[in-house]
Amino acid sequence: MNDCLFCKIIKGDIPSTKIYEDEYVYAFADIAPQAPFHAVIVPKIHICCADEINSENSIYIAKIFEAIAKISKKENLENGYRVVNNCGTDGGQTVGHLHFHLLARRYLAWPPG
Repeated sequence: MNDCLFCKIIKGDIPSTKIYEDEYVYAFADIAPQAPFHAVIVPKIHICCADEINSENSIYIAKIFEAIAKISKKENLENGYRVVNNCGTDGGQTVGHLHFHLLARRYLAWPPG
């Protein structure tokens, strides 16, 4: 997608603070963090949202969760963390590229708010 914000970040057209990268996944610091540690983790292919996950692209989702485990160890998130995915307008998705938020280093109450 030529106009996708996260595709541009992945390609390096828009600067970001890289936290993690491999063949499948790119993770970067959120520009408006909601916790002391707040990473955005995206697949390196364009998948618009969770509704578009299928047998052909689900490997990227597995790789995202493998990356989350690596990031949590590297960043010493031993007290825990939250992984969030927003899907669609009513779900709060603001960028049309599947992504997960990894939030940590503060107590995250439930329900969020």
